[in-house]
Amino acid sequence: MTSFREILNASGEELVKIFHVYEKDSKAAGNREKIEKIAKNLKLSPAQLTLAIGFNPNTASITEIPLILGYKSIDEIINERNNLFINDIYRKISLENILTIYSTVKDHPEILQVMQYLVENRLQLIESRIEETVNSVLIEKYKAEIKSIYLDNIAGIDFAEKRLDKIDSGFRALLNEVSTITESKLIPAGDIFFRDTILPEEKRKLLNKGLIPLELVHARLEDESISHRERKMLQDYLQMKKQNSKDKS
Repeated sequence: MTSFREILNASGEELVKIFHVYEKDSKAAGNREKIEKIAKNLKLSPAQLTLAIGFNPNTASITEIPLILGYKSIDEIINERNNLFINDIYRKISLENILTIYSTVKDHPEILQVMQYLVENRLQLIESRIEETVNSVLIEKYKAEIKSIYLDNIAGIDFAEKRLDKIDSGFRALLNEVSTITESKLIPAGDIFFRDTILPEEKRKLLNKGLIPLELVHARLEDESISHRERKMLQDYLQMKKQNSKDKS
């Protein structure tokens, strides 16, 4: 048995060793039967095998592998890979598979650029699914995926800026995304703190983590245009800090 991770990270030579044994047997099978038979032998689903092969940066240099798997070309594998990655929401492809892909792709700039486009489309679909179902299991998996996207450096600054620019983003607050962005060091916490698009509860989490100096809180309060909700939150925070300081003295 060869694991999803092993195929995803295999060298060109290792890929040849894994798949050359199926070359003769695959000739008699129909296209779809080829990958189904090989995937079953490897204890994987056809979707898992397609993604592992499709995101392996060494696959493109081995022209016989697409034919062995029942594809006409590497481009056909890539198209199927992209479709699966965007549209499969933890069914044929597990969360663990997705996180493994991110941990591999981050070291390969030629795939990373494509991945950043795919991720945006995938996240839109997941968010629409969450809105429809409000499924707690799905939400927890989504949180883990978002965290990996930032901490594995899949997301670039443009991606983060686009997410932060959404006004009253319930999804962003649900995912604790602002804290994850600061943890990834893409954008400083102080920069995020002064943005009007960030919810008061998101800013409170930054304050609770000790990421915002008190002088920045006072500076924010000097802005007369901030919302009543944010002003009250900041004042409550300062009052709590003051009380804690008294209790210690």
